Amino acid sequence: MSIIGLDIGGTKCAVVKATDAGAIERTIRFGTTTSAETQERLWRAVAELDPGPAPVFGISCGGPLDSATGLILSPPNLPGWDRVPITAELERRFGGRAFLMNDANAGALAEWRFGAGRGTRNLVFLTYGTGMGAGVVCDGRLYEGANGNSGEIGHVRLSADGPVGFNKAGSFEGWCSGGGLGRLAQAEARKRGGRVAFNPGRIEDITARHLAQAAEAGDRLAIDLLAESGRRLGMALAIIIDVLNPEVIVLGSVYSRARKWLEPHMRPVLEAEALPGSLAVCRVVPTALGEEIGSFAAVAIAVYHAGGFARDVRGAVDSALAPLAAGG
Repeated sequence: MSIIGLDIGGTKCAVVKATDAGAIERTIRFGTTTSAETQERLWRAVAELDPGPAPVFGISCGGPLDSATGLILSPPNLPGWDRVPITAELERRFGGRAFLMNDANAGALAEWRFGAGRGTRNLVFLTYGTGMGAGVVCDGRLYEGANGNSGEIGHVRLSADGPVGFNKAGSFEGWCSGGGLGRLAQAEARKRGGRVAFNPGRIEDITARHLAQAAEAGDRLAIDLLAESGRRLGMALAIIIDVLNPEVIVLGSVYSRARKWLEPHMRPVLEAEALPGSLAVCRVVPTALGEEIGSFAAVAIAVYHAGGFARDVRGAVDSALAPLAAGG
């Protein structure tokens, strides 16, 4: 069996070949262009990786999606990808089986299988990238909800007003995401007539990266804005810990890059708001897979649907019972 992962992003894509245990053997990367051009590059990359007669494909992509039917449904970061039947097209061209999953759920699988959540049964992964998506592993299995929308914690409102995320002012995504931090910084710059250290020239061009760079240079305003984001992060994580009681919460790319400004303000709020017993058994950590998480996520989808996760669980049980079977 051949495992092929496709990570489809708004700026770049990766096509990966892996063993049926998920070990990556080869990766082909390229930039995302038009829908037609990018799809053609995907097919060429798959062919170059020689998927063999019965491949299992995992496709990780930002939503909205219809995972059940394998349709990509016009994601905002993929213009022109309107009802693209990605799984059917892969199966038509190469045979085998193909499975589509949103990038948050796929990231949760990847961190659970290969990253910071190895060995756990209850995990929450927060994408913490341009947006704030979430994937939930509950009692040793991915929890997707009634129609695949579980874990949309980014939509939860944390304040009556604030930066917009998920089309909602004051949402978790607004306060704690790359896009939300950019909008927060832009709003502050407008208040000050553009006279801020993180203004690259035009207020509308300010991003979370400019904010972090200004904080790194010691700018007090940038540090204060990140501190407020850290406090809001603590509020949201307390909700997750109280409701889901996970063993680990894994935070994605923005947190990894801005952790030193966020964590000192997140932690006191978390300790004040979360149930102490639940907080005591929960680790809050950055992604262990770093910038490679997209590739691992796509592979994890294929391995998951091919039954590799279940085999791991059965193998662990068999190993534990072996001494008893031998009379030990």
